[in-house]
Amino acid sequence: MNKINEVIEQCLNICPCQCEIRYNEPMKEHTTFKVGGPADIWLQPKCSNFKSFCTTLLNCAKKNKVSVFILGGGANIVVSDKGIRGIVLDINAFKGQVKEEKEFVVKSGTTMDEICEIAAASGFGGLEFLSGMPGTIGGAIWMNARCYGSEIADVLSWVEIIENNKLAESEFNIKRIEIINKNGFEYKKSPFQDINCLILNAAFKINKDDKEKIYIKMKKNKQDRKDKGHYLFPSAGSAFKNNRDFGKPAGQIIDESGLKGLQIGGAQVAPFHGNIINNKENAKALDIHAIMDEIVKKVKTDTGFDLEPEILFAGQW
Repeated sequence: MNKINEVIEQCLNICPCQCEIRYNEPMKEHTTFKVGGPADIWLQPKCSNFKSFCTTLLNCAKKNKVSVFILGGGANIVVSDKGIRGIVLDINAFKGQVKEEKEFVVKSGTTMDEICEIAAASGFGGLEFLSGMPGTIGGAIWMNARCYGSEIADVLSWVEIIENNKLAESEFNIKRIEIINKNGFEYKKSPFQDINCLILNAAFKINKDDKEKIYIKMKKNKQDRKDKGHYLFPSAGSAFKNNRDFGKPAGQIIDESGLKGLQIGGAQVAPFHGNIINNKENAKALDIHAIMDEIVKKVKTDTGFDLEPEILFAGQW
């Protein structure tokens, strides 16, 4: 812990910043699953020099061999009951539109609903598929979030990141990545998953449209999620990726294996959707891990298919 404190002190000396800092912070307070043990230190910058501070923090942490976990909306992760060692850097205060003359640019801590509202208020369409989706735009870019036939890569122009190129002597630096023909993006995968980086800002391709039509689409998508039970219990949305080679969505495959309603500890496969796992009764992270393992094994036995988790397991397992 002393080394972690030294990193933060070094960082603040180099680049002063207004931060909220908490010790042994329960990660269940910062994930949509509402599970997860304590982080050694949870830190949320709330200052105008966010970019400089984060770059300095990542470099100080690297030099001192302290791990940094980047936290967005916590919408697609399960944090271990043992928590996360090192520093959790929470980007949720870094949100809103960046004022650019000809481009629609937003900060990575902006939530899905916030980016939809910002665009809709100005009569810009093309982002309605994000309405009602949990999490931040930074996390959605990292995962190449997809819904209603569209994915983040379809609407991206460029992404600004703080990147480290993995060389021992290199430092973290700010870099802009142009997105051309969705190069490097695949189903539920982005090129940012293969590099050590923090997503800062992103520019989106949007189009002028009738405000009323935009809001109708947003409302329809959000209601569809509600009707499907996405908001009934704490969850992370889809637990497994859909594989087109299987010929069926993961939820149907899980349903046909008779797993809907299966419960381990406080975690339950939703009775209304096979590909949603709910925190029904004060689940532990280990309950969620166990129920996903059981689903993978049963589906493999029944069909030969290897389901791939969409949920990421973070922390000390």
